[in-house]
Amino acid sequence: MDRGDGKQDLVAITGIGVLSPFGRGFGALSSGLLECRSCLKPLTIFDSRLDLPPIVAEIANLPEVTDRPGFRLSRTDRLAVLAALDAAEKAGASSDFHESGAVIATTVAGLSEIDPSIASNPARYYRDGGFAAATTYPASHPADAVGAWLGLSGPCWGVSVACASGAIAIGLAASMVLAGEVPMMVAGGSDALAPYTLSGFNSLQALDPEPCRPFDHNRKGLNLGEGAAVFVLETVEHARERNASIFAILRGWAMSNDAFHHTAPDEQGSGLAACMSSAMAMAGVDPDTIAYVNSHGTGTTLNDVAEVKAYETAFRTRSSPLPVSSTKSFFGHCLGAAGALEAAVTIASMRSAALFPTLRLSDPIESPAIDWLMGKSHRQPVPLGMTVSAGFGGSNAALIFELPGGELLGDLGAV
Repeated sequence: MDRGDGKQDLVAITGIGVLSPFGRGFGALSSGLLECRSCLKPLTIFDSRLDLPPIVAEIANLPEVTDRPGFRLSRTDRLAVLAALDAAEKAGASSDFHESGAVIATTVAGLSEIDPSIASNPARYYRDGGFAAATTYPASHPADAVGAWLGLSGPCWGVSVACASGAIAIGLAASMVLAGEVPMMVAGGSDALAPYTLSGFNSLQALDPEPCRPFDHNRKGLNLGEGAAVFVLETVEHARERNASIFAILRGWAMSNDAFHHTAPDEQGSGLAACMSSAMAMAGVDPDTIAYVNSHGTGTTLNDVAEVKAYETAFRTRSSPLPVSSTKSFFGHCLGAAGALEAAVTIASMRSAALFPTLRLSDPIESPAIDWLMGKSHRQPVPLGMTVSAGFGGSNAALIFELPGGELLGDLGAV
Protein backbone atom coordinates (compact mmCIF):
# COMPACT_ATOMS: atom_id res chain seq x y z
CA MET A 1 0.00 0.00 0.00
CA ASP A 2 1.42 3.41 -0.97
CA ARG A 3 1.73 5.63 2.10
CA GLY A 4 1.50 8.81 0.03
CA ASP A 5 5.23 9.56 0.14
CA GLY A 6 6.13 7.25 -2.74
CA LYS A 7 7.13 4.40 -0.44
CA GLN A 8 5.35 1.07 -0.07
CA ASP A 9 4.28 0.02 3.41
CA LEU A 10 5.00 -3.54 4.50
CA VAL A 11 3.34 -5.99 6.87
CA ALA A 12 5.09 -6.65 10.16
CA ILE A 13 4.76 -9.75 12.32
CA THR A 14 4.73 -8.38 15.87
CA GLY A 15 3.41 -11.38 17.78
CA ILE A 16 3.81 -15.14 17.39
CA GLY A 17 2.06 -17.86 19.39
CA VAL A 18 2.75 -21.54 18.79
CA LEU A 19 1.39 -24.80 20.18
CA SER A 20 3.31 -27.68 18.61
CA PRO A 21 4.32 -31.22 19.51
CA PHE A 22 7.59 -29.64 20.71
CA GLY A 23 5.64 -27.75 23.38
CA ARG A 24 4.19 -24.31 23.93
CA GLY A 25 5.94 -21.30 22.46
CA PHE A 26 7.97 -20.16 19.48
CA GLY A 27 11.15 -20.87 21.42
CA ALA A 28 10.17 -24.52 21.94
CA LEU A 29 9.55 -24.86 18.20
CA SER A 30 12.92 -23.28 17.33
CA SER A 31 14.83 -25.44 19.82
CA GLY A 32 13.20 -28.65 18.66
CA LEU A 33 14.06 -27.92 15.04
CA LEU A 34 17.64 -26.93 15.80
CA GLU A 35 18.13 -30.12 17.82
CA CYS A 36 16.49 -32.24 15.08
CA ARG A 37 14.05 -33.88 17.49
CA SER A 38 11.38 -35.91 15.73
CA CYS A 39 7.95 -35.79 17.37
CA LEU A 40 6.55 -38.73 15.38
CA LYS A 41 5.49 -41.73 17.45
CA PRO A 42 2.50 -44.11 17.89
CA LEU A 43 -0.77 -42.40 18.83
CA THR A 44 -1.62 -42.44 22.56
CA ILE A 45 -4.15 -39.67 23.23
CA PHE A 46 -7.16 -41.64 21.96
CA ASP A 47 -8.08 -44.97 20.37
CA SER A 48 -8.03 -44.61 16.59
CA ARG A 49 -9.72 -48.02 16.19
CA LEU A 50 -7.31 -48.78 13.35
CA ASP A 51 -5.53 -52.12 13.24
CA LEU A 52 -2.30 -50.56 14.55
CA PRO A 53 -1.78 -47.23 16.34
CA PRO A 54 -0.88 -44.76 13.58
CA ILE A 55 2.34 -42.75 13.70
CA VAL A 56 1.45 -39.16 14.60
CA ALA A 57 2.82 -36.02 16.24
CA GLU A 58 0.60 -35.31 19.22
CA ILE A 59 0.62 -32.64 21.93
CA ALA A 60 0.82 -34.06 25.42
CA ASN A 61 -0.74 -32.26 28.40
CA LEU A 62 -2.53 -29.57 26.44
CA PRO A 63 -3.26 -26.69 28.86
CA GLU A 64 -6.83 -25.85 29.73
CA VAL A 65 -8.43 -22.57 28.73
CA THR A 66 -10.39 -20.44 31.18
CA ASP A 67 -14.10 -20.91 30.54
CA ARG A 68 -16.14 -18.17 28.93
CA PRO A 69 -19.97 -18.11 29.12
CA GLY A 70 -21.65 -19.05 25.87
CA PHE A 71 -18.71 -21.00 24.45
CA ARG A 72 -17.81 -24.66 24.34
CA LEU A 73 -14.30 -25.28 23.03
CA SER A 74 -13.09 -28.23 20.98
CA ARG A 75 -9.46 -29.34 21.10
CA THR A 76 -8.91 -27.40 17.87
CA ASP A 77 -10.42 -24.29 19.50
CA ARG A 78 -8.20 -24.65 22.59
CA LEU A 79 -5.10 -24.83 20.44
CA ALA A 80 -6.15 -21.70 18.54
CA VAL A 81 -7.06 -19.70 21.64
CA LEU A 82 -3.86 -20.58 23.51
CA ALA A 83 -1.70 -19.65 20.51
CA ALA A 84 -3.66 -16.42 19.97
CA LEU A 85 -3.33 -15.39 23.63
CA ASP A 86 0.44 -15.92 23.42
CA ALA A 87 0.69 -13.98 20.15
CA ALA A 88 -1.27 -11.05 21.57
CA GLU A 89 0.92 -10.99 24.66
CA LYS A 90 4.08 -10.89 22.55
CA ALA A 91 2.65 -8.11 20.38
CA GLY A 92 2.17 -5.90 23.41
CA ALA A 93 -0.48 -3.39 24.28
CA SER A 94 -2.07 -1.26 21.59
CA SER A 95 -4.95 1.16 22.11
CA ASP A 96 -6.66 0.02 18.91
CA PHE A 97 -6.12 -3.73 19.24
CA HIS A 98 -9.78 -4.30 20.16
CA GLU A 99 -10.75 -2.93 16.73
CA SER A 100 -8.76 -5.71 15.06
CA GLY A 101 -10.08 -8.95 13.60
CA ALA A 102 -9.05 -12.57 13.18
CA VAL A 103 -8.69 -15.01 10.31
CA ILE A 104 -8.15 -18.53 11.63
CA ALA A 105 -7.79 -21.56 9.38
CA THR A 106 -8.89 -25.10 10.13
CA THR A 107 -9.99 -28.25 8.35
CA VAL A 108 -10.95 -30.34 11.37
CA ALA A 109 -12.52 -27.71 13.65
CA GLY A 110 -14.86 -29.38 16.15
CA LEU A 111 -14.89 -32.72 14.33
CA SER A 112 -12.09 -33.56 16.77
CA GLU A 113 -14.89 -34.02 19.33
CA ILE A 114 -16.75 -36.73 17.42
CA ASP A 115 -16.59 -40.09 19.14
CA PRO A 116 -16.47 -43.14 16.85
CA SER A 117 -19.58 -44.47 18.64
CA ILE A 118 -21.63 -42.05 16.54
CA ALA A 119 -21.42 -44.54 13.66
CA SER A 120 -23.36 -47.24 15.52
CA ASN A 121 -26.18 -45.05 16.85
CA PRO A 122 -26.13 -41.35 15.87
CA ALA A 123 -29.42 -40.54 17.61
CA ARG A 124 -28.24 -41.96 20.91
CA TYR A 125 -24.84 -40.25 20.58
CA TYR A 126 -26.40 -36.80 20.27
CA ARG A 127 -29.09 -37.53 22.86
CA ASP A 128 -26.40 -38.51 25.41
CA GLY A 129 -24.44 -35.28 25.08
CA GLY A 130 -22.96 -35.22 21.61
CA PHE A 131 -25.26 -32.41 20.53
CA ALA A 132 -23.36 -29.88 22.68
CA ALA A 133 -20.15 -30.76 20.86
CA ALA A 134 -21.88 -30.12 17.53
CA THR A 135 -21.76 -26.38 18.22
CA THR A 136 -17.99 -26.54 17.63
CA TYR A 137 -18.21 -28.26 14.23
CA PRO A 138 -18.31 -25.15 11.97
CA ALA A 139 -15.00 -24.11 10.43
CA SER A 140 -15.66 -20.59 11.69
CA HIS A 141 -15.68 -21.65 15.34
CA PRO A 142 -11.91 -21.32 16.06
CA ALA A 143 -12.00 -17.75 14.70
CA ASP A 144 -15.10 -16.97 16.75
CA ALA A 145 -13.38 -18.31 19.86
CA VAL A 146 -10.20 -16.32 19.24
CA GLY A 147 -12.24 -13.17 18.70
CA ALA A 148 -14.15 -13.72 21.93
CA TRP A 149 -11.11 -14.52 24.09
CA LEU A 150 -9.13 -11.54 22.73
CA GLY A 151 -12.10 -9.15 22.72
CA LEU A 152 -11.84 -8.34 19.02
CA SER A 153 -14.64 -6.27 17.50
CA GLY A 154 -13.33 -6.39 13.91
CA PRO A 155 -14.16 -9.07 11.33
CA CYS A 156 -13.53 -12.63 12.53
CA TRP A 157 -13.85 -15.43 10.02
CA GLY A 158 -12.67 -18.93 9.34
CA VAL A 159 -10.79 -20.27 6.34
CA SER A 160 -11.03 -23.89 5.28
CA VAL A 161 -9.23 -24.51 1.99
CA ALA A 162 -7.71 -27.90 2.79
CA CYS A 163 -4.01 -27.97 3.59
CA ALA A 164 -3.20 -24.51 2.21
CA SER A 165 -5.61 -22.93 4.71
CA GLY A 166 -3.10 -21.68 7.29
CA ALA A 167 -0.95 -19.82 4.78
CA ILE A 168 -4.00 -18.43 2.98
CA ALA A 169 -5.36 -17.07 6.28
CA ILE A 170 -2.12 -15.14 6.80
CA GLY A 171 -2.20 -13.74 3.27
CA LEU A 172 -5.83 -12.65 3.57
CA ALA A 173 -5.17 -10.96 6.91
CA ALA A 174 -2.13 -9.16 5.47
CA SER A 175 -4.23 -7.85 2.59
CA MET A 176 -6.78 -6.45 5.04
CA VAL A 177 -4.06 -4.72 7.05
CA LEU A 178 -2.48 -3.17 3.95
CA ALA A 179 -5.89 -2.01 2.72
CA GLY A 180 -6.38 -0.12 5.98
CA GLU A 181 -9.55 -2.04 6.83
CA VAL A 182 -8.27 -2.85 10.33
CA PRO A 183 -5.36 -1.56 12.42
CA MET A 184 -4.11 -5.08 13.19
CA MET A 185 -5.09 -8.68 12.45
CA VAL A 186 -4.71 -11.96 14.27
CA ALA A 187 -4.16 -14.78 11.79
CA GLY A 188 -3.04 -18.38 11.63
CA GLY A 189 -4.31 -21.92 11.74
CA SER A 190 -5.28 -24.66 14.17
CA ASP A 191 -6.13 -28.33 13.86
CA ALA A 192 -6.26 -31.22 16.31
CA LEU A 193 -5.77 -34.91 15.77
CA ALA A 194 -9.08 -36.71 15.47
CA PRO A 195 -10.35 -40.25 14.83
CA TYR A 196 -12.36 -38.79 11.94
CA THR A 197 -9.32 -37.54 9.99
CA LEU A 198 -7.10 -40.51 10.80
CA SER A 199 -9.80 -42.83 9.51
CA GLY A 200 -10.19 -40.75 6.36
CA PHE A 201 -6.51 -40.65 5.47
CA ASN A 202 -6.22 -44.33 6.30
CA SER A 203 -9.03 -45.09 3.85
CA LEU A 204 -7.11 -43.10 1.21
CA GLN A 205 -4.09 -45.33 1.94
CA ALA A 206 -2.11 -42.12 2.44
CA LEU A 207 -0.64 -42.85 5.90
CA ASP A 208 2.94 -44.03 6.30
CA PRO A 209 3.07 -46.80 8.94
CA GLU A 210 6.51 -45.47 9.88
CA PRO A 211 7.85 -41.94 10.44
CA CYS A 212 7.53 -40.22 7.07
CA ARG A 213 10.38 -39.33 4.72
CA PRO A 214 9.28 -36.55 2.35
CA PHE A 215 10.99 -36.32 -1.05
CA ASP A 216 12.71 -39.70 -0.58
CA HIS A 217 12.43 -42.37 -3.27
CA ASN A 218 11.29 -44.75 -0.51
CA ARG A 219 8.53 -42.50 0.83
CA LYS A 220 5.26 -44.24 1.70
CA GLY A 221 2.92 -41.44 2.65
CA LEU A 222 2.30 -38.90 5.40
CA ASN A 223 1.90 -38.80 9.17
CA LEU A 224 -0.71 -36.53 10.74
CA GLY A 225 0.09 -34.02 13.46
CA GLU A 226 -1.67 -31.35 15.47
CA GLY A 227 -0.95 -27.82 16.57
CA ALA A 228 -1.59 -24.13 16.06
CA ALA A 229 0.37 -21.06 15.06
CA VAL A 230 -1.12 -17.58 15.30
CA PHE A 231 0.44 -14.23 14.34
CA VAL A 232 -0.31 -10.58 14.99
CA LEU A 233 0.00 -8.58 11.76
CA GLU A 234 0.13 -4.81 11.31
CA THR A 235 1.86 -2.37 9.00
CA VAL A 236 5.48 -1.54 9.75
CA GLU A 237 4.42 2.08 10.16
CA HIS A 238 1.82 1.13 12.79
CA ALA A 239 4.36 -1.05 14.60
CA ARG A 240 6.93 1.74 14.67
CA GLU A 241 4.36 4.23 15.97
CA ARG A 242 3.76 2.05 19.01
CA ASN A 243 7.43 1.01 19.34
CA ALA A 244 6.63 -2.67 18.89
CA SER A 245 9.22 -5.38 18.35
CA ILE A 246 9.07 -6.91 14.87
CA PHE A 247 9.84 -10.59 14.51
CA ALA A 248 9.71 -10.64 10.72
CA ILE A 249 8.37 -8.76 7.69
CA LEU A 250 5.84 -10.45 5.43
CA ARG A 251 7.32 -9.20 2.18
CA GLY A 252 5.08 -10.95 -0.33
CA TRP A 253 2.33 -13.54 -0.67
CA ALA A 254 0.21 -15.19 -3.31
CA MET A 255 -2.55 -17.77 -3.75
CA SER A 256 -3.56 -19.85 -6.75
CA ASN A 257 -5.65 -22.82 -7.81
CA ASP A 258 -4.64 -25.74 -10.05
CA ALA A 259 -8.16 -26.26 -11.48
CA PHE A 260 -7.00 -29.80 -12.15
CA HIS A 261 -8.34 -32.50 -9.78
CA HIS A 262 -10.23 -32.76 -6.49
CA THR A 263 -7.35 -34.50 -4.67
CA ALA A 264 -4.32 -34.90 -6.96
CA PRO A 265 -1.96 -31.99 -7.67
CA ASP A 266 -1.28 -30.75 -11.17
CA GLU A 267 1.36 -33.22 -12.35
CA GLN A 268 3.69 -30.48 -13.62
CA GLY A 269 3.22 -28.34 -10.53
CA SER A 270 2.28 -25.41 -12.75
CA GLY A 271 -0.25 -23.90 -10.33
CA LEU A 272 2.19 -24.00 -7.43
CA ALA A 273 4.99 -22.63 -9.63
CA ALA A 274 2.80 -19.71 -10.68
CA CYS A 275 1.92 -19.06 -7.05
CA MET A 276 5.59 -18.88 -6.00
CA SER A 277 6.42 -16.63 -8.95
CA SER A 278 3.56 -14.28 -8.05
CA ALA A 279 4.73 -14.09 -4.44
CA MET A 280 8.26 -13.19 -5.58
CA ALA A 281 6.87 -10.57 -7.94
CA MET A 282 4.84 -8.98 -5.15
CA ALA A 283 7.88 -9.03 -2.86
CA GLY A 284 10.01 -7.47 -5.58
CA VAL A 285 12.70 -10.16 -5.27
CA ASP A 286 14.27 -12.52 -7.76
CA PRO A 287 14.78 -16.27 -7.28
CA ASP A 288 18.44 -15.89 -6.33
CA THR A 289 17.55 -13.95 -3.19
CA ILE A 290 15.48 -16.73 -1.57
CA ALA A 291 17.80 -18.35 0.98
CA TYR A 292 15.46 -21.17 2.09
CA VAL A 293 12.14 -22.73 1.16
CA ASN A 294 10.10 -24.58 3.75
CA SER A 295 8.23 -26.91 1.43
CA HIS A 296 4.80 -28.48 1.58
CA GLY A 297 6.57 -31.85 1.37
CA THR A 298 3.96 -34.36 2.53
CA GLY A 299 5.75 -37.60 1.68
CA THR A 300 3.05 -38.76 -0.72
CA THR A 301 3.98 -40.08 -4.15
CA LEU A 302 2.15 -37.47 -6.24
CA ASN A 303 2.71 -34.34 -4.17
CA ASP A 304 6.47 -34.59 -3.84
CA VAL A 305 7.12 -35.11 -7.56
CA ALA A 306 4.79 -32.28 -8.59
CA GLU A 307 6.35 -29.99 -5.99
CA VAL A 308 9.87 -30.65 -7.31
CA LYS A 309 8.70 -29.75 -10.81
CA ALA A 310 7.16 -26.55 -9.43
CA TYR A 311 10.50 -25.50 -7.92
CA GLU A 312 12.29 -26.29 -11.16
CA THR A 313 9.88 -24.00 -13.01
CA ALA A 314 9.61 -21.11 -10.55
CA PHE A 315 13.36 -21.00 -9.85
CA ARG A 316 14.60 -21.86 -13.34
CA THR A 317 16.63 -18.63 -13.58
CA ARG A 318 18.36 -19.20 -10.25
CA SER A 319 22.15 -19.44 -10.44
CA SER A 320 22.57 -22.02 -7.63
CA PRO A 321 20.54 -24.93 -6.20
CA LEU A 322 17.63 -23.89 -3.97
CA PRO A 323 17.82 -24.99 -0.27
CA VAL A 324 14.62 -26.94 0.44
CA SER A 325 13.38 -29.04 3.35
CA SER A 326 10.13 -30.45 4.72
CA THR A 327 9.62 -30.06 8.45
CA LYS A 328 6.59 -32.34 8.30
CA SER A 329 9.31 -34.93 8.91
CA PHE A 330 9.52 -33.43 12.44
CA PHE A 331 5.88 -32.91 13.43
CA GLY A 332 3.72 -34.42 10.72
CA HIS A 333 1.06 -32.85 8.54
CA CYS A 334 -1.11 -30.54 10.65
CA LEU A 335 -3.67 -29.98 7.87
CA GLY A 336 -5.32 -26.55 8.28
CA ALA A 337 -2.60 -25.49 10.71
CA ALA A 338 0.26 -26.68 8.49
CA GLY A 339 0.76 -23.46 6.53
CA ALA A 340 0.74 -21.35 9.70
CA LEU A 341 3.09 -23.64 11.62
CA GLU A 342 5.45 -23.74 8.65
CA ALA A 343 5.37 -19.95 8.46
CA ALA A 344 6.57 -20.00 12.07
CA VAL A 345 9.25 -22.52 11.07
CA THR A 346 10.44 -20.22 8.28
CA ILE A 347 10.68 -17.29 10.69
CA ALA A 348 12.50 -19.55 13.18
CA SER A 349 15.01 -20.45 10.47
CA MET A 350 15.63 -16.79 9.73
CA ARG A 351 15.90 -15.67 13.35
CA SER A 352 18.09 -18.64 14.30
CA ALA A 353 20.26 -18.23 11.19
CA ALA A 354 19.88 -21.95 10.58
CA LEU A 355 18.67 -24.33 7.88
CA PHE A 356 16.54 -27.21 9.12
CA PRO A 357 16.77 -30.59 7.35
CA THR A 358 14.24 -33.11 6.14
CA LEU A 359 14.62 -35.93 8.65
CA ARG A 360 15.21 -39.47 7.31
CA LEU A 361 15.86 -38.19 3.79
CA SER A 362 18.66 -40.33 2.35
CA ASP A 363 17.71 -41.03 -1.27
CA PRO A 364 16.11 -37.82 -2.55
CA ILE A 365 14.30 -37.20 -5.82
CA GLU A 366 16.99 -36.14 -8.28
CA SER A 367 16.88 -32.46 -9.22
CA PRO A 368 19.84 -30.26 -10.12
CA ALA A 369 17.71 -27.25 -9.14
CA ILE A 370 17.39 -28.27 -5.48
CA ASP A 371 19.84 -28.39 -2.58
CA TRP A 372 18.19 -31.04 -0.41
CA LEU A 373 18.80 -30.26 3.26
CA MET A 374 19.56 -33.55 5.01
CA GLY A 375 21.12 -34.80 8.21
CA LYS A 376 21.45 -32.06 10.83
CA SER A 377 20.54 -28.39 11.09
CA HIS A 378 23.38 -26.11 10.20
CA ARG A 379 23.98 -22.44 10.83
CA GLN A 380 23.65 -20.12 7.87
CA PRO A 381 22.17 -16.64 7.51
CA VAL A 382 18.63 -16.70 6.09
CA PRO A 383 17.70 -13.10 5.30
CA LEU A 384 14.79 -14.06 3.03
CA GLY A 385 12.72 -17.24 3.33
CA MET A 386 9.66 -18.71 1.63
CA THR A 387 7.08 -21.19 2.83
CA VAL A 388 4.86 -23.08 0.39
CA SER A 389 1.53 -24.82 0.98
CA ALA A 390 -0.78 -26.88 -1.22
CA GLY A 391 -4.08 -28.62 -0.63
CA PHE A 392 -6.79 -30.90 -1.96
CA GLY A 393 -8.78 -29.20 -4.69
CA GLY A 394 -5.67 -27.52 -6.06
CA SER A 395 -5.30 -24.68 -3.56
CA ASN A 396 -1.79 -23.19 -3.32
CA ALA A 397 -0.20 -20.47 -1.21
CA ALA A 398 3.27 -18.96 -0.84
CA LEU A 399 4.53 -16.52 1.79
CA ILE A 400 7.87 -14.68 1.70
CA PHE A 401 9.41 -13.36 4.93
CA GLU A 402 12.45 -11.24 5.59
CA LEU A 403 14.27 -10.12 8.71
CA PRO A 404 13.47 -6.57 9.85
CA GLY A 405 15.89 -3.74 10.61
CA GLY A 406 18.13 -4.38 13.60
CA GLU A 407 16.69 -1.59 15.73
CA LEU A 408 13.34 -3.36 16.13
CA LEU A 409 14.53 -6.96 16.21
CA GLY A 410 13.31 -8.62 19.41
CA ASP A 411 15.12 -11.17 21.56
CA LEU A 412 14.43 -14.72 20.34
CA GLY A 413 15.19 -16.16 23.76
CA ALA A 414 12.20 -14.36 25.27
CA VAL A 415 9.73 -15.64 22.69
